[in-house]
Amino acid sequence: MTAIRDAYLEAAASVTTLLGDPAVAAAWDRPSVLKEFTVHGLAGHLATQVFYVSRAIAAEAPDGEPLSLAEVYARSEAFHVGIDAEINVRIRQGGEDAAAGGADALAGEVAAVVDQQRAALPTEPADRVISRAGRPLRLDDFLLTRMMEIAVHSDDLALSAEIATPPLPPQVIEPVLALLTQLAVGRHGQTAVLRALSRAERAPATIAAI
Repeated sequence: MTAIRDAYLEAAASVTTLLGDPAVAAAWDRPSVLKEFTVHGLAGHLATQVFYVSRAIAAEAPDGEPLSLAEVYARSEAFHVGIDAEINVRIRQGGEDAAAGGADALAGEVAAVVDQQRAALPTEPADRVISRAGRPLRLDDFLLTRMMEIAVHSDDLALSAEIATPPLPPQVIEPVLALLTQLAVGRHGQTAVLRALSRAERAPATIAAI
């Protein structure tokens, strides 16, 4: 199995642990740190990052040459529109729907799906292509995008529940940071990112990637 698949499974397992924290259940019906999400809606959105993988590998592979990650994000509607755009409203509703059974049920569902993926991912070909929003993408690239979503939204959820953000091992966080850096350069340019990381006196106000 590829290194990115091992790393993804570690990230996915961390979702189960975070969702099972009693502090998340205690904060379940409160607003989250993302004003557009409740805590349970955010928890559901985090869980769906794991569920998406099972749906992707269960679906038939699409035709066509797989896109690069840069092309995927360039064509991603949700990545370029505001929080009130229809696609982002649907994403938030998906999180609410996923969390409808409560914190314990959601944590249990994620745990079961991760177990299934531990068996399924090693059987997938190294060059497996999946469909993301109807576009072809290499499975390992898709897993990296889910790792990024898991890392970012785990921080959001932990802060919303007033607990420490779970640390992720180097094999997870390093490719996530590399992807975020790539996206930040695409949005702000390499000079802005270079200055933000090396010269506080010349750093721009933001180099946020997403």
